[in-house]
Amino acid sequence: MLNTNHSQYIHQAFNGQAIDLPLGKVVCVGRNYLMHIHELNNAVPDKPLLFIKPSTSLVALAEPIEIPQDLGECHNEIELAILISQTLIKASEQQVEQAIWGYGLALDLTLRDVQDSLKRQGHPWERAKAFDGSCPLSPFVLKAQIKDHQNVNFALKVNGQVRQQGNTQDMLVGINALLSEISQTFTLLPGDIVLTGTPKGVGPLYTKDQLEIELHGQFSITTEVK
Repeated sequence: MLNTNHSQYIHQAFNGQAIDLPLGKVVCVGRNYLMHIHELNNAVPDKPLLFIKPSTSLVALAEPIEIPQDLGECHNEIELAILISQTLIKASEQQVEQAIWGYGLALDLTLRDVQDSLKRQGHPWERAKAFDGSCPLSPFVLKAQIKDHQNVNFALKVNGQVRQQGNTQDMLVGINALLSEISQTFTLLPGDIVLTGTPKGVGPLYTKDQLEIELHGQFSITTEVK
């Protein structure tokens, strides 16, 4: 059983201050970077592929990352994360900007062998994607600090080697369009998180791996796999 710290997780700004927003759901976008789609031999979706992680998936990225044992490979998937500060219901692309508090980075930890088995059976992915501690999350920078959210570089190093690097301009569906599309189905509430997809380079994590997660020009966080 994982001994995660989700009960202690709070949304935090990079100045160390707690953000006065509740913990909510995490809405994730799958297959939003073409090269990642190709590396897993998946089909390109007609519209954004959405799934949800519960608030119990949230843990602080700077803390040692605990991954499930005896369930096959657990893969890294680094993603730009958006913290929502206002309710969005069937919002237009023009309306979503005012509802963004800021941006961070998250790891969408994925039990790949479990996911592959679920896919073959035509079953949902939650057992592979939504377990406790499956969403290590950085503090957030205010949206005003990001000049162009559709041109943001981010990267993940594992044991000093670059494993994933991406730029949000390579998204198949951009941020404003994503938030608008999500809000047509799921009401987004203050404190909700949206993960915007992962670039190519996913791979297994192992105990004692050293990770460095960087949002270019904003921050770099180091952590390890427990």
